Amino acid sequence: MTYNIFPPQSELKRMALAAAVVSGMLLGSVIGGVSPVYGQSTAVRQGYSLLSEGRVNDAITTFRRQLQQDPNDLEALLGLGIAYRRAGRNEDAFATYEKVLTLDPDNQLALSTLGLLGEFRPEWQPVGIEALTRLLEQDPDLVEARAQRAKLFYYQGLYSQALADYAIVLPQTSDPEILGPAAEAHAFSGDYPTGLALFDRYRAAAGEISGDRAIAYTQALRESGQIDRAIQLLNQELQRNPDLDSQNIRLRGALSSTYAANRQFQAALEVIQPLQGRMDSRLTLARALTAISDYSQQPGYRQEAANLYLNVLNTGPNLTPGIWREASLVLGNLPEHQPLALDLVDQLERTLPDDVGLILQQQILQYDLGTLDRQTFVQRVESTFPSLPADAFQVRWMGQVLSRVDPPLPELLPLYQSLIGGGATEAFLHYRIAQIYLRQGQLAEARTALNTYSGTPAGSRDPETVQLLLADIERQEGNLAQSTQRYQALINTAQSPAIRRGAYQGLAAVYATQGNYQQALTLYDQLIAENPQEFPYQLGQTALAYQAGLITESQASAVLNQGIQRYGTADAPLELITLATVLPPSPDRTPLYQALLTANPGNAQLQLRSLQVLAETNPEQAQAQAAQLLAANPNNLDWYFLQGEIAQQTGDYDLARQSYLTVLQRQPRNQDALLALAGLEFQTGNYNQAADLYEQALALDGQNSTARTSLAALNAVQGRPLEAIRQLQAWQQGQSAWGIADPQVARQIQQIQETLLLQRGMQPPWERF
Repeated sequence: MTYNIFPPQSELKRMALAAAVVSGMLLGSVIGGVSPVYGQSTAVRQGYSLLSEGRVNDAITTFRRQLQQDPNDLEALLGLGIAYRRAGRNEDAFATYEKVLTLDPDNQLALSTLGLLGEFRPEWQPVGIEALTRLLEQDPDLVEARAQRAKLFYYQGLYSQALADYAIVLPQTSDPEILGPAAEAHAFSGDYPTGLALFDRYRAAAGEISGDRAIAYTQALRESGQIDRAIQLLNQELQRNPDLDSQNIRLRGALSSTYAANRQFQAALEVIQPLQGRMDSRLTLARALTAISDYSQQPGYRQEAANLYLNVLNTGPNLTPGIWREASLVLGNLPEHQPLALDLVDQLERTLPDDVGLILQQQILQYDLGTLDRQTFVQRVESTFPSLPADAFQVRWMGQVLSRVDPPLPELLPLYQSLIGGGATEAFLHYRIAQIYLRQGQLAEARTALNTYSGTPAGSRDPETVQLLLADIERQEGNLAQSTQRYQALINTAQSPAIRRGAYQGLAAVYATQGNYQQALTLYDQLIAENPQEFPYQLGQTALAYQAGLITESQASAVLNQGIQRYGTADAPLELITLATVLPPSPDRTPLYQALLTANPGNAQLQLRSLQVLAETNPEQAQAQAAQLLAANPNNLDWYFLQGEIAQQTGDYDLARQSYLTVLQRQPRNQDALLALAGLEFQTGNYNQAADLYEQALALDGQNSTARTSLAALNAVQGRPLEAIRQLQAWQQGQSAWGIADPQVARQIQQIQETLLLQRGMQPPWERF
């Protein structure tokens, strides 16, 4: 993932500018060729004479005395401003030039000087931007003025405006004083190739990369795949700046974020340890902790970062838009802080109405907070973005905020794809696209998108996340042995607790597909033991226990109702939906199905349960709706299963058979399709075809309990109960060797034995008491 470090104020640059001011270099000689106007009064002439002699304090006294007599003496104000600058009294100079503009709004010396002084303090930057804008309205060709305004935009975090100015300036200059900040601005805005190219130009012009400039440079290196070099350079800079001053603090934050990107989490924490508890380190520490949280997927660090951002936001009104923007991104990932994040974005959007990237972030937060339902959210996003904005930074920001929507929405797949094609640099968008394709059953496309992500610098440093999704793809492909091996490896070695939890759930899904519910339940027991506060795991455990026949429908329904009371239906976790759909279709649960479908219209199992209930009273309408869902998305294999099951329920066996065959034509190893088709042939009395399909399933996965027990059932119904019992007992012994005791197999053996004894006129021993 991409995590931008927003720009620090360059202390080294400030010192250089202050030195220039003290030495008496007039900005007018740099920007616009403006010179002071010498007045006719004796006091003004005397003041300028004192300045020329280097008697700055005497000049200040003289100009101030004149202004006491005539507060509106423009020439005296200009002289006083120059004198304050030479004395290093920047605050007094700033106020003086503001007074000049009240008398002469187009005074070029005042405008240009305010533009220079604007970078000394964040609260002066908007004034400097306004002054330079007025100056450029007089003469749009002032390269230095435009470059200075670009720098101030960059310091404010207003990248769209900064990059627009630099696009005009950069073809006209080789000045390292312009190239350096331009390179920083491009790097921090996420345009890493351009940033690195500008750093090359800067070095060719004898520019030195150190301090804050090194932070921007190493971020561009990091995100371009040169992370080892970035770590090396940041460590060198820390050795050059060993004292824990403001420069050292920012370098530590950058190095911590880079270590986190390289999955060196202990090193990332150690380098920022000296920053804990310092008032001057809060923003830097918040950025570093956010990176550690995002890369390690441990939310505790993000909560700590959020608290720091809240402290920063409470420091006063002079925060830059860039800080507001980054705070909104971090706070927006924590449900308890999403209202504040939305408020920040609302305020930013009013200030920057042309920034449509903020509109997307606003819509996402409204969706997260439940003020927009899913359908309305998708409609608003589609209507807001029929095409992408021309502004490259807004496209990159849109990619960054959209990549954090989890799970991604399949309805927005075209937007994900257009963002990548439009220049978004957020590599995780490829991963989200892979997730969408996986949900739609387009496994080849999911692999392609995942391979693209793993080939990016960010993806190459994120092997655990890649391996987890690859295991999910293999599971859906029917390659259960390979996916099992991959899940088990992640359980044993993954650093991220979230990845390990995902691997536990994926492996449990493999066991459930195989019909080995006991093994799946064992994994959920471990998940609950390690995460007792996570109620979704209890919902998942209940779904498995019901499928295994270990609890009754009423017991499972009671847990489902607890989940609904806790989460509602708009924000229901996937485990709640799974539990609702493993329970038999029931007219009593129709309102629940519809409520869950409002938030999850693409969930095939929910659609199936809803249509199964409908099919009991109106089979034609149920079939028609199933056909409509399939027609709307013919590439989603879930809808073929849906159509097949509804057709099977309503007695249209030919349509059901064709639906399952279509899946197998596209994915010959699809276990669910093989078992569904086998079950259909079993139901319709085509026992030989059913047996052949079950054997195919076993050839792909010898541990598939469903296939083995179904083959035994085929023998039993065809009058071969002893062979059926032999098969089940052999399977039971195999399970025991793996430490599995499957009560369903035991019950099936008992039922066959009972039927056999009854056929012989004998009372089963378990019925004698």
